[in-house]
Amino acid sequence: MKTYFSLIKMYFLNGLQYRVAALAGIATQFGFGFLYISIYLAFYRTNPEAFPMEVSQIVSYIWVQQAFLGMFMMWFFEWSIFNTITNGSVAYDLARPMDIYGKWFCQCFASRIARTMLRCFPILIIGFLLPYPYTLILPPDILQFSMFMLSSLLALLVIVAFGMFIYISTIHTMNPIGVRAISAALSDFLGGHIIALPFFPNGFRQVAELLPFAAMQNMPLRIYSGNIAGVDAVYGIIFQMCWLVVLVALGKIWMKTTLKKVVIQGG
Repeated sequence: MKTYFSLIKMYFLNGLQYRVAALAGIATQFGFGFLYISIYLAFYRTNPEAFPMEVSQIVSYIWVQQAFLGMFMMWFFEWSIFNTITNGSVAYDLARPMDIYGKWFCQCFASRIARTMLRCFPILIIGFLLPYPYTLILPPDILQFSMFMLSSLLALLVIVAFGMFIYISTIHTMNPIGVRAISAALSDFLGGHIIALPFFPNGFRQVAELLPFAAMQNMPLRIYSGNIAGVDAVYGIIFQMCWLVVLVALGKIWMKTTLKKVVIQGG
């Protein structure tokens, strides 16, 4: 366990070096935040009572989404892992006395945390200072905020566990582009990035809320905004835990099976 904590620390400190990229990302995320909020407000002005979330809830949902983009987005991948697979240097990882699944998991986890730490605070601070209806609001109490923090951690772990399937599949395909594009599109749409899940038609929403994508950013963002609270929030956190166990277990099994017949590329 000490080894994995050391890996997390190393990759976290490495990720903190990219400050210029973080500044560019902050500007981009502010732009998209205002764009998404403006689109929702345009619809809300037509008939506010027809929507499943209040204006303040969807605005908070979007700002927190943008602040924690580095944690929640499936299209953030570790290209160094892809490169080790395609150029053959994954052989060095296999030769080390360490579980390669755990190593890659720690690397992805730490890198996402580092990206988020560099970007989230300016977005959150300015979001709180903006006038209505663009202002970011706090959860109603400390319990709701605590459930949001726990749910955010679980969402991050679920996202990393799901992303491990992309890395493992690359060992077979030797090209991550196709699988990466499909997984990113599915997670964006079914995980609540493009449209929050409460806005989906009832039948489709009920199916989407059973998928692992609903255990990603959908859950912590809806808990923060107050759309999910109380007992429903507890059930949502248990739902995330279940998907985390399932994804990690399946990922480890697939990795073990894959490494039995892995072919090292490169020369």
